[in-house]
Amino acid sequence: MHTDKAPEPVTLRQAFGFWLKIGLISFGGPAGQISMMHQELVERKRWISERRFLHALNYCMVLPGPEAQQLATYIGWLMHRSWGGVMAGALFVLPSLLILIGLSWVYISYGQVSWVAGLFYGIKPAVTAIVLQAAHRMGTRALKHPALWAMAITSFVAQWVFNLPFPAIILAAALCGGVLSRVQPSVFSAAQGHGSAKASQGPALMDDDTPRPAHTHFSVRRLAQVVLAGAMLALLPMAVLVGVWGWDHTLAQMAWFFTKAALLTFGGAYAVLPYVYQGAVEQFGWVTATQMIDGLALGETTPGPLIMIVAFVGYLGGHTAALFGPAHAFAAGALAACVATWFTFLPSFIFILAGGPLVESTHNQLKLTAPLTAITAAVVGVVLNLTLFLSAHVLWPQGYQAEGFLGGVDGVALALAAAAALALLRYKRSVMEVIAASAVLGCLVKWVPWGGML
Repeated sequence: MHTDKAPEPVTLRQAFGFWLKIGLISFGGPAGQISMMHQELVERKRWISERRFLHALNYCMVLPGPEAQQLATYIGWLMHRSWGGVMAGALFVLPSLLILIGLSWVYISYGQVSWVAGLFYGIKPAVTAIVLQAAHRMGTRALKHPALWAMAITSFVAQWVFNLPFPAIILAAALCGGVLSRVQPSVFSAAQGHGSAKASQGPALMDDDTPRPAHTHFSVRRLAQVVLAGAMLALLPMAVLVGVWGWDHTLAQMAWFFTKAALLTFGGAYAVLPYVYQGAVEQFGWVTATQMIDGLALGETTPGPLIMIVAFVGYLGGHTAALFGPAHAFAAGALAACVATWFTFLPSFIFILAGGPLVESTHNQLKLTAPLTAITAAVVGVVLNLTLFLSAHVLWPQGYQAEGFLGGVDGVALALAAAAALALLRYKRSVMEVIAASAVLGCLVKWVPWGGML
């Protein structure tokens, strides 16, 4: 219902309750989380106008890190200064961290129980379809020009055939984007923006013509304070970990590894998963390939950013290594999950609090957005590579056999994956609906006596 009256000012306490609720119900991945925030903030509560919301979203989409959590941080900062941003971003993550620590303990302790095994058996094929849907969604949004299609295909070949590391692909894409923005800027003209703004239900608390709050104006002193505080929040915990246990200890290596991962998550969690896989599975051995897929399944079924899979990886790495002895395996896993989460999300807060004032004073500039658009195109190829990686481990659990193309394939898992893909891509069912249905079917396959003979 349209109204000409703007909402009443929002107190920090009211904002706390709202962001806590968002953190508890933010299912559905980045697209669902952003859609939910838009519905609540723009349409229902009218705390922020459509144009301001999209402007903030555009900035978060080109940053490394989870865009939905960064968007919450940005809007919290815009409304209630730095502490408002920290509060909004932290509440977006904290419920998910606590839930995943609990679920990781259940996974380690009861993962072989039939009903738990059935849940994962059904969910994992659905996850492969969800990642395929993510590649499709990203591709339709980002690949608006043949040159961008070429970047996506090249990145896929570079990783699938030549096994090039993810950072090298990102760097090459950024360089290509910078060059193309100068010699052929038309490549990026169709890829800018995220849709046209719709009329809101009435004036917003922070409307298009609302004067910028004082804290949103750029200040060299304030920028230095944010950067210094961020550096201290990164370096002091790292110094403690190294000082107590040494650089080669699991916790110190997790802190450094997930800091690097946080700076490479252009395109969201799906893009960085191959990098996390290379480190967590192949380099450090914190989890197995099967456990990595199980962690992705848990991440899809819990609220919060999908990149929270790092908490699962951290917990299993700390628990399995028994860092504090067998009697304190849970404490080791919980601490490792917190370390992984802290160093993954800290850069996101710094990016928002440091860059927010500049974003509020600048709008789309091709020389800044073109390299990031090219990175997004390359990420499409990386995510497609991830889809094939997941499919190989889920559909051929015992490894590929040479008796024909489908030699050794798990027929039930293949059917579940195909049904999930059809439901997502053809019938536009929600992620949670598909996961719930797949989990039920997985339990039936494992529980019903004839299920094991399928």
